[in-house]
Amino acid sequence: MKVKKGYPLPLGISENDEYINFSVAVPREKDCILKLYKKGGKKPKFQVKLSEKDSVGEVRFIALPKQEVKDLEYVYEMAGETCVDPYAKSVMEEDGVHVRGRVSVESYDWEDDKLLRIPYEEVIAYSLHVRGFTKDSSSHVKDKGTFRGLIEKIPYLQELGVNQIQCMPVYSFEEAKRYKNYWGYGEAFCFAVKNAYAAGEDAERELKDMIKACHRAGIEVVLNLPFTSETPKQLIVDCLRYYVMEYHVDGFIVNPHVAPMDCISTDPLLGKTKILQNKDEFQFTMRRFLKSDEGMVGDVIAKLRQTVKESESCNYITSHNGFTLHDLYSYGVKHNEANGEENQDGPNYNHSWNCGVEGSTENEAVIALRRRQVRNAFFLLLSAQGTPCILAGDEFGNSQKGNNNVYCQDNEIAWLDWNDLEREKELFEYVKSLIALRKKLDILHPGESLSGFAETNYGVPEISYHGEQAWKVPNRVDSRQLGVYYHNENCEVTDCFIAYNMHWEEKTFALPILLKDRKWYQTFTTEEETGEQKEVLLENQKEITIGARTIVMLVGR
Repeated sequence: MKVKKGYPLPLGISENDEYINFSVAVPREKDCILKLYKKGGKKPKFQVKLSEKDSVGEVRFIALPKQEVKDLEYVYEMAGETCVDPYAKSVMEEDGVHVRGRVSVESYDWEDDKLLRIPYEEVIAYSLHVRGFTKDSSSHVKDKGTFRGLIEKIPYLQELGVNQIQCMPVYSFEEAKRYKNYWGYGEAFCFAVKNAYAAGEDAERELKDMIKACHRAGIEVVLNLPFTSETPKQLIVDCLRYYVMEYHVDGFIVNPHVAPMDCISTDPLLGKTKILQNKDEFQFTMRRFLKSDEGMVGDVIAKLRQTVKESESCNYITSHNGFTLHDLYSYGVKHNEANGEENQDGPNYNHSWNCGVEGSTENEAVIALRRRQVRNAFFLLLSAQGTPCILAGDEFGNSQKGNNNVYCQDNEIAWLDWNDLEREKELFEYVKSLIALRKKLDILHPGESLSGFAETNYGVPEISYHGEQAWKVPNRVDSRQLGVYYHNENCEVTDCFIAYNMHWEEKTFALPILLKDRKWYQTFTTEEETGEQKEVLLENQKEITIGARTIVMLVGR
């Protein structure tokens, strides 16, 4: 076989018209042999030694004829040990264990696909697990638990109103551990796509098909890449670049304690890519407010007006780590016995509330309270200024039966039960209407953080806070109510007042006086289970009484 010297970058494999370049980092003074196999072969078809004398730094490289090595599988042998290329673009597995990289040289027609670059303030995000999203038979898709299965659900996502999906790890992680690795955290081959998420034998092409289909539907694709503390920093940056260039990925969620944020934020190839971090301050603040903890008003004010640019994170009340929204108000403590760790795993402090009964119940009062709390949570999430992110299935009451750590549950516990969509149709319609309402009221999600000063806007600040008295923040430690007044003369709806009452008793809110003879209209309340709500004129009212644990929205016209 004719060989050429090759080139050191990029690491991994790359191609030109006639040759495939292999480049790998090798510790100094160690032998390195490239072994190439036919698919599933036991003995190498080719073996090539990578010479240290031709290396650059610790990188060794060689170029081999494309026609002779395409579709072969490969490994490196270093000092007698077999090593799978950490930059492998495709990885073969046996019994859930990675064994070889694959020389893949297939082209892909992206047609006219482009990154969507939806402004942060216009994003409605939706967090999902590719397999768990459609794996259950109730999903009624053809290719369950795969990228193709997700494509089949795109019309559903469009109907709901989301325009960004955030996918848990889709790179090639090993599942064969003491407990099954369902989430995909831990060691992985970060450049390779998870074969098990493909309906056919080409996971790379199917992920590209999924992303292209999402883009055509106006939906961004963001990948959660948690990496590990052992992942080389340079590999992390190279990995993000690769998914942007090769897969047209719109953004990433990374662990700031692992990823080199300074390098990522200044990398020119990632300059227009959404880079988000895993943070839970909004989640814990709003959960505590929702269950009537005292002393929360000040923190709630801060989180309601915080943008992605400030927090570097989406707003979410539930995520894969912790209870679903249904379970957040059905369980006071975790129930992870099925995980096999004697209920010792998973977070102990969830700021959850079972509303008086642990688990399922037929008590109508408890059920009604739980449903109200779920609606309140959605309203808080979708009325905050930052980018909201919904956990898949929360919009139709998906439950994990009190398990708040389904990392090892690749089964019905973690998979979405789409039968709930019919059972909770009213909740789905409610969430859909809330999303539409947020999109309509641009006053709730401007691009920049709102000012509390009255420098413009006819002397009225863009945002102000009220309670039983107008223009006075209800910041006593025992206060559990907050009125937020938004005013912007440049918006279609110039005035919006949201009254949050998280107290177990009804509360009165003073209403700011509107300019230009405008009047307040009640447009939305979490007392109603449906999204279709009648508008009510508040004729010359100076205050409004809000029921216990209820949120009400008013607009001025």
